[in-house]
Amino acid sequence: MREEDGTPMSPLDPTPAARRPRVLIVDDAVTIRMYHRQLVEAAGCDVDAVDNGIEALEHALIQPFDLFLVDVNMPKMDGYRFIEEARRTDDLRAIPAIMISTEAEARDRQKGYRAGANLYLVKPVKPALLQACVRLMTAGEGR
Repeated sequence: MREEDGTPMSPLDPTPAARRPRVLIVDDAVTIRMYHRQLVEAAGCDVDAVDNGIEALEHALIQPFDLFLVDVNMPKMDGYRFIEEARRTDDLRAIPAIMISTEAEARDRQKGYRAGANLYLVKPVKPALLQACVRLMTAGEGR
């Protein structure tokens, strides 16, 4: 272990071992958070999960994340507003965001992209598609 940050080191290489990408899941439905957590962890990422946009902003300002996975309809602060706030915040602006919602109309997608989402998926999302998107958007992050 490195003394400075506790990062594990390979016995043959003095550089720190690769860090897994970190994903923040933001959804008010506990079953969806659990399901998405399983899929994202299986895609090779570490996951934190919260149930609204306010908690997401608080978490994101304290810990570094490589990707946000965000529901639209949540109490306190919805997904659109969370992404808008993240895009206005210097430390969060560059973190990619995938919106996942049951809202499937073209205007919903447009609203998500206007808010700053990098991708908009409609629930239920096929597991392989979600994992492929997560891998693509975290490629090179934390490794």
